[in-house]
Amino acid sequence: MDDKEAYSQRLKAAVHYTVGRLCQNAVADCEMEVSRQAIAAIAETTFRQCDIFAKELEAFARHAKRHTVTTDDVKLLARKSTALQKSEELALNNQELKKRKKNATKRKSKDMENEADEGARGTEN
Repeated sequence: MDDKEAYSQRLKAAVHYTVGRLCQNAVADCEMEVSRQAIAAIAETTFRQCDIFAKELEAFARHAKRHTVTTDDVKLLARKSTALQKSEELALNNQELKKRKKNATKRKSKDMENEADEGARGTEN
């Protein structure tokens, strides 16, 4: 096995390990299990997708006559990739939900303060 192949195998092993840990953490609360085959399939898909992303990023940099991949290349890849667009949409939706919850909590606390103030005024009269 040459150095390139050995390096690729080490990367695959690292991705497999990381995917396994992520799966364990994700299903820990649900009291579910993820099979070894499922983890292997997710890891292989992840590795292949990363390889595709790397080649596309290199092509974007080469097209711009650069030898270095920049954030602009990553942004272009994110716009081009439907999978990344969907994950970005999910992240934005999660941020919106958090803001709404935060605003709702603020409104509730203000309403409670107003009610307390009105109640205190009513007892003073």
